[in-house]
Amino acid sequence: MRRDRRPLLIRIGQRVRAQREENRITQRVLADRSGVSPRFLAQLEAGDANISLERLDDLARALEIPLEELVREPSPSRQVEAPKSIALLGLRGAGKSTIGPKLAAVLSCEFVELDALIESAAGLSLAQIFELHGEAYYRRVEREILARLLSDGKRRVIATGGGVVNDRETFRLLRKNASTVWLRARAEDHWNRVVEQGDHRPMEKKPHAMAELRALLTAREPLYAQAEHTIDPSKLDIPHALKRLHLTLQGANQLK
Repeated sequence: MRRDRRPLLIRIGQRVRAQREENRITQRVLADRSGVSPRFLAQLEAGDANISLERLDDLARALEIPLEELVREPSPSRQVEAPKSIALLGLRGAGKSTIGPKLAAVLSCEFVELDALIESAAGLSLAQIFELHGEAYYRRVEREILARLLSDGKRRVIATGGGVVNDRETFRLLRKNASTVWLRARAEDHWNRVVEQGDHRPMEKKPHAMAELRALLTAREPLYAQAEHTIDPSKLDIPHALKRLHLTLQGANQLK
């Protein structure tokens, strides 16, 4: 099966013409210098002449460039990937809703809370979703919304729900299409931040609430640890945690 040489001839013709124009000479002058007829040169620049290697070398010499410049394969264009969204992971009280909007402002992108989008899509509060439809329904809506957010090409900072890591398929989708960051904190920090927000539900009628929180955190830590980056806001104030996170993400992008 013969190879179609048309693309090669077109490319050579375009390069001959571009170099001739760069040298500011006419077809006739180039024809005289190279020994190629003006008619054949015109056909060559139009991509319609099957020139021999010897005659092409004459043209390259007349153009004062290496022969390789006329016949080399074009370099593959490097596709620049759009910056990934950043998904913040962690239990409630990790600082996702505090750090998230500030990070989005630094990156000049949108901040979204996944649970708020789920409530909007379902037309119900989270408590009502779990009560009326159960966790399986919640996880399905969560996955659908995440897939939409991660596929439209826009960069966002996404505050995920604390249990997003429990759904293997959703967590795989997240790690593949976003830069995941675990906001690591101690159980006491999670507890105190939730209470500081005015929510006393964690302790209502639950004498062992703190023990349950520690157990939950211990169970999920191996999953959170699969995140691409880990930041511990407990050891830093918000401005320093934000700066550390931004520098971490910048460093990761430079290595890609």
